[in-house]
Amino acid sequence: MKIDHVHFYVEDAKAWRDWFVRHLGFQVVADSAIPPTFLEKGDDISWKAREDDAFHTCTQVVKSGPIYFLLSSPLLLTSPVAEFLRYHPPGVVDVAFCVENVEQVISLAQMHGAKVLQPIQQHRYGQEYIKWSKIAAWGSLTHTLIERKREGDERARGARGAREVGEAGEVGEVGEERVNGQLLLSSSSSSSSSSSWFTAIDHIVLNVDAGNLEYAVAWYENILNFQGQQTFNIQTARSALHSQVMISRNGDVQLPINEPASANSQIQEFLNVNRGPGIQHIALRTRNIIHAIAQFRASGLSLLPVSKGYYSQVRQRKGLPLSIKELDTIAQQEILVDWQEETFFGSKKNITPLLLQIFTQPIFGQPTFFFEFIERRYQAQGFGEGNFRALFAAIENEQIKRGSLG
Repeated sequence: MKIDHVHFYVEDAKAWRDWFVRHLGFQVVADSAIPPTFLEKGDDISWKAREDDAFHTCTQVVKSGPIYFLLSSPLLLTSPVAEFLRYHPPGVVDVAFCVENVEQVISLAQMHGAKVLQPIQQHRYGQEYIKWSKIAAWGSLTHTLIERKREGDERARGARGAREVGEAGEVGEVGEERVNGQLLLSSSSSSSSSSSWFTAIDHIVLNVDAGNLEYAVAWYENILNFQGQQTFNIQTARSALHSQVMISRNGDVQLPINEPASANSQIQEFLNVNRGPGIQHIALRTRNIIHAIAQFRASGLSLLPVSKGYYSQVRQRKGLPLSIKELDTIAQQEILVDWQEETFFGSKKNITPLLLQIFTQPIFGQPTFFFEFIERRYQAQGFGEGNFRALFAAIENEQIKRGSLG
């Protein structure tokens, strides 16, 4: 399993397309004023608009390396995006996963009571066979599940006689909402770009209501076969949260799930403003976070400041795997630093794995969704509690500024 793409519902898709290009160096893949269809052509992605769709939704697609974001906004009140935005602020509506066998995933999901929003659909595009389905996840979040097979693959050969669904790209309806055409990604090698700042989506964080963490964890274990990795209980004098990191069986998808542990927790503030559970942030992985953040700051991107005294505490920790000069540069950019010594086969590594992280301010003007940028050096895995606590404290400071935390 891996993350295929993420779909945002926003008020102005074109404005947000430009935001991603200007601040994060994304490239525009597709631009249309009607629901989109993506057809693979060679090693790239071509664009085809469905002529029979009403002009109710504007969808833009941007990419950075292997990362694809869909940005949709309403043109008419009949748009499903308009309906979403009447109740929720802008944010993530769908996280799509590539899976090996969509029938098996859907069968397991239904066995455990998941709601299937879109039955399995199938198309053949040239030498590629595509299957996809969509299930309801937590709150208003959905997961599109995509299976892709090439000509010559045994399962693909068996799919030749399967039912085609409408014209190219037409995939039917879910209730009153006509489902958009599917984003079909090219191979990771062809979709990567030397000019891209980002190499992957590192992780996606979900916030759920108090008391629901255990149930959300069980949902992802049962429905999508995730497993628990790390747990965190973060508390200050003012507020607290509980967190469980979930990870796919192949390790390619990391999904931390948070619940509030106090009435004024930053997680509770998110839930109040978002009017329910949802994606709090997406972490984008980069090979050189120092250069990337310098560029993002120059573009005017607003980033979360660290708390006072943070770097004094960092300098006092033992085993800092950075030179004084590099730490000074990191401090200038206000990047969080975390590390720990690891032991393999009884002997300590010569190089200490290192996590470097920084976070944007909420991008939609309300204390909901934000981005994280992360660099993992020397095969750093998982999440550092030091950085988690530093992020928690930094967001608390923003809550105090807003007057939402006493």
